[in-house]
Amino acid sequence: MIGRKFLHILAFSFFLLLLLAQTSCEKFSGDQTVPAYMKIDSIRLTTDYSTQGTAIHNITDAWVYIDGQLIGTFQLPATFPILQQGSHTLMVFPGVKKDGIASTRISYPFYQEITKTINLVPDKTLELGTLSTTYNTKTKFIWKEDFDDVAITLDTTAAATTKIKLTASDSPLTLEGLHSAIIELDTVGATFACVSHSTFTIPNSAVFLEMNFNINTYLLVGVYVTTFGLINEVPIITLNPTNDNWKKIYIDLTTTLNAYTGATTFRVYYYLKNTTGDHYRILLDNIKVLSF
Repeated sequence: MIGRKFLHILAFSFFLLLLLAQTSCEKFSGDQTVPAYMKIDSIRLTTDYSTQGTAIHNITDAWVYIDGQLIGTFQLPATFPILQQGSHTLMVFPGVKKDGIASTRISYPFYQEITKTINLVPDKTLELGTLSTTYNTKTKFIWKEDFDDVAITLDTTAAATTKIKLTASDSPLTLEGLHSAIIELDTVGATFACVSHSTFTIPNSAVFLEMNFNINTYLLVGVYVTTFGLINEVPIITLNPTNDNWKKIYIDLTTTLNAYTGATTFRVYYYLKNTTGDHYRILLDNIKVLSF
């Protein structure tokens, strides 16, 4: 009796082993389980300086699509797996930190997507190195100020006690080109207040302010929005000190400009008041307002 039971258990165990072996074989003969890999080091920007201004950028991420399907968003440099093989269409959208905030990363709409045909091999890394992008061909440069001309398109207001000056072209304070803007405040109550010379029509599309800045204090950036003949002063962001480094930022104006019923035009403003008596210094360059 015991021998017969043992034989039944042995036969049943053998059947389970066969079933597991068959299941295992079917698993590995179906969908791909060994990924291919892709490596992107960085994304650079090229521009026509005369019409588009500086090529300085702060592209931090790659939004990666394979055959139109989002694979993921990757902080550069990045190496990542892809469960695909063979020939595919790759699209990479350059990404930035909206308003300079790491938690609000976006695919920047004004940079052109990068499209390539690629061949993926399981367990192999496709090294793409540095990719290159340009501004989207539909981008409109509503305002562009690089401070390389004697006349600049920023006006100080009646509240300002100090004026905008230009750095020398050979000064270590100049970011690029001939000049950068420099504003210095040394006494308590000294005020810097300026506004874009031109008034811009609010477009029915995204609007971003790009700029390079190097500041040792806090600088307020906002817009004056005109509605039914009234001017609304709207602060948008306060820029933090940069510890003697130049930074590039992408400031989203879209939500603010669309928040006012009947809004028609806007101007960009900057504001700072010295409250300590310390030496405050503001360096600005490559201001752009973009839309479609």
